[in-house]
Amino acid sequence: MPRKSSKNRTQLALDMLEEKIIDVEYSDVMRKSYIDYSMSVITARALPDVRDGLKPVQRRILYDMAELGVTSDKPYRKVARIVGDTMGKYHPHGDSSIGEAIVVMAQDWKKMAPMVDGHGNFGSIEGDEAAAARYIECRMTEYTQEALLSDLRENTVDFAPNYDEQEKEPVILPCKLPNILINGSEGIAVGMATNIPTHNVGETIDAAIYYLDHPDATTKDLMRFIPGPDFPTGGIIANQSALEQIYETGTGKIRLRGKVEVESEKGRERIVVSEIP
Repeated sequence: MPRKSSKNRTQLALDMLEEKIIDVEYSDVMRKSYIDYSMSVITARALPDVRDGLKPVQRRILYDMAELGVTSDKPYRKVARIVGDTMGKYHPHGDSSIGEAIVVMAQDWKKMAPMVDGHGNFGSIEGDEAAAARYIECRMTEYTQEALLSDLRENTVDFAPNYDEQEKEPVILPCKLPNILINGSEGIAVGMATNIPTHNVGETIDAAIYYLDHPDATTKDLMRFIPGPDFPTGGIIANQSALEQIYETGTGKIRLRGKVEVESEKGRERIVVSEIP
């Protein structure tokens, strides 16, 4: 029986390979891939959900803490323990992003109502970094426990499969308060960004109650209860007159100044900064 030459075998292999080649426009593939990537970053990474004011990583951390029973009345648990559990079950995007999110939720100079109670070195307002996750501990705050998680088992929110469909996670947390206004949010996605300042807890609750009773309320009506942002470290808003337009449009700049007083003591004067913008 005659054998096929190597030339014929090569040609046959090339013909079979050619049948599997898909002819597409490179620019179309890049456009579709980048759109898919952009939507993933926008919806599942960098921007908060307006309903509970949390980014996916924050929501998954708090839900994992609820599952572990790390409540405000229980002993602190190692941050590394929570990071590992959250990464393994719900957020497979690296331990540093989870650890940093826990640290930010515990820093009372960034959050009006901190969602995590930290124990150990969680950084400082001067810019010092927090200690490694294996050295610091945390648990929920009472705010998180009561305002964000207390109704979790009351069939109030939908659950969805996690990344490997081995667990279930809440789509949002059953938030009782406008957490997105109280704690604000910062995030940069692809073509979109958010920078929401923090607001006073009591003022925000009063405005929410008024809005429930008066759904046709205008921005001016609500500003009777929330005259402007409130920051954990204080500060004086220099452009108060621009706030109504900023709230109406969602864009603008808020100019802050520190609160400064001059004190005299033993014939000498000193400048005291009591609120830092």
